[in-house]
Amino acid sequence: MPHSLKTLIASMSVSLLLITGMAQAQDKDTVEIKIPENSVLSDGVIDKKEMARYLVVANKQLAYLAEQATEEYQGRIESGGLPMPSGWMLMKDGITVKELKLDQSAKDAPPQIRVVMFRAALKSIARRGQINAAAILYAGQMSDDNPQKVLVLEHEHRLGISGSKFVPYQDKGGKVQYSQSVTKEKPFQMFYDDKADAPEISG
Repeated sequence: MPHSLKTLIASMSVSLLLITGMAQAQDKDTVEIKIPENSVLSDGVIDKKEMARYLVVANKQLAYLAEQATEEYQGRIESGGLPMPSGWMLMKDGITVKELKLDQSAKDAPPQIRVVMFRAALKSIARRGQINAAAILYAGQMSDDNPQKVLVLEHEHRLGISGSKFVPYQDKGGKVQYSQSVTKEKPFQMFYDDKADAPEISG
């Protein structure tokens, strides 16, 4: 694996850990986590220690999904130009990563529309409880006024993690070099309709 990709993956892993808000400063074991009735997880109540373990696993799974998807997508960036968006899924076994393919109706769709189509397709799969995590990767310019290229990774996990990572990059002679990334929380779009529907530590 190229050094620049290793650096990117390490950065993603750290950022994912930072955005989960695991409330580790609390020591009481009696805090409960209520799972909403319409959740894709399960019914009932999970204690704080158990949920903390789940969140550690969720972060590892998101980092693993990001690594697999980004390694594949980087090859498309190195082929020249701005590649079309792609969608990725981590299956329920926590190991198998699959790329989601759009049907023929998306053949001539512009990148922005493809992103929307990937969100809708991944939402349909996620709501049926068939996957643990989902990601959409796409590349573009920072803005019309700023030609800086950026790799964007939208990711969600069924345990209530949702964020977007923005990674500036340069393509130098077919080799991609990444700069410092920025991760921000984003609204839930695949596993849940709203943050209030996601698993949450309470008490």
